[in-house]
This record gives sequence, C-alpha cells and structure tokens, in this order.
Amino acid sequence: MNRESSGYTIIYASVMVVIVALGLAFTHQVLSDKQIANENTDKMQQILRSLNLEVTAADTQNKYSELVKNAYLVNDEGKRLEGTEGITPDDPAFSTELGDAQAKGLPVYEAEVDGSTKYIIPMSGTGLWGAIWGYLAIEADGSAIYGSEFGHAGETPGLGAEIVTPHFRNQFQGKNLFRENEFTSVAVVKPGQTNTRRDYVDGISGGTITSKGVDDMLLNSVGRYKNFLMNLRTANQ
Repeated sequence: MNRESSGYTIIYASVMVVIVALGLAFTHQVLSDKQIANENTDKMQQILRSLNLEVTAADTQNKYSELVKNAYLVNDEGKRLEGTEGITPDDPAFSTELGDAQAKGLPVYEAEVDGSTKYIIPMSGTGLWGAIWGYLAIEADGSAIYGSEFGHAGETPGLGAEIVTPHFRNQFQGKNLFRENEFTSVAVVKPGQTNTRRDYVDGISGGTITSKGVDDMLLNSVGRYKNFLMNLRTANQ
C-alpha cells in the first residue's frame, strides 16, 4: 500500500486509536482494582483507629479480620436486618456509605477487644471547606465512647485539620452519649467553655466552624443510631 496515500493514513490512524484505547482500558482496569484495594485498606485502617489501634497497610487486613467479628445493617428502629451480616470488604455494611440514599440500612461493625465487645458506627458531616467524616467505637453499654477517628477533605492545616490528631480524638474516650436515658451526644465546645447538659470536649482553637461541624456530625450521624444504642443499653441493664 502506498504510504503516501490518504487510505494508508486513515488505516494507520484507526489502528493506532484501537491500540491506544485497548491500552488505556487495560491500564484503567489494573489501576481500578488496585485503587479499590487501597480504598478498602484505608477504610479498615480508619475503623481500627477508632479502636485506638495504628496498623500498617501490610498488617491491616489481618488485624481487621482478627478484631472485627461481624458487620451488618440496622434499620431506623435499631434492629439488625437479616441477610446483611459478614466480615469481608464485600459485606453490605462495609460497602454501605452513611448518607447513601440507596442504602438499605445503617452500617454497624462489631469488634472484640481484650474480651470486650465494641460497636463501631460511621459518621459524616460538613466542615469549613468540605466533607468531614469519622468512626465512633462505643462500649457494649451503648453509651460510653471507647475511641474515635476523624477525617476531612480539605480543612485548613494547623486549624480545622487538627481534628485528625490524637490530641483531639483522645478527648472522646470515656465520654457518654446518654444522660438520664436520653441521647445527648457529645458537645464540641470552644476551649475553656463547658456544657452542663452534655459530656463535652474542647474544639480546635481557630477552627470554630470545623469544630461546629464535628459537633453537628456527632449529633446527627450518631443520632440516627439512637434506637440501636438504646437497645444495647436495655440489653445491658
């Protein structure tokens, strides 16, 4: 075929387009699987951090499988939905994001630490510049907080972004979500202030809006689990 002809140019260009398209599709598939695996690992690490554990990426899967004994969805009445149990990244709880309009229930992770059951629930909210999220590990009594984990999409470094630090997270340990059998959540107040109606922690200095976002997230996200937590409290009385 004459390489100077327009037909040759068209055929050559078509073949190159097909080759490049196949290459991109293959690369996307390979990287997509790896990206999903990395996202799953990151999510498991966040759940483990709510249990006050820092684990390397290499050890995450084993530690998660060791501690998380079950995961499932619960309905608005706090009752477990049949057929939603499992402990792998493919189970309904792990693959359900809080706030998903298509979700069939609220995800709960059940872990065992030193012979004691902990219940981990996800949280989602809004900070100053975007989404914030987290996980709360709650004692078997359904009220006392065992540990917490927070994340953000783009809060200000040195200010709102401080919600991810152990100094902020550790304040929640031992705080109670109920007072006199009423769900009160945990307040996030300006440093130096108090709250007589709720257990509270100090917010981030200079990060007022992010701190308010965490307060709202706790009240609203954890509040959706109020009936589930009340059921735990009743079972442990």
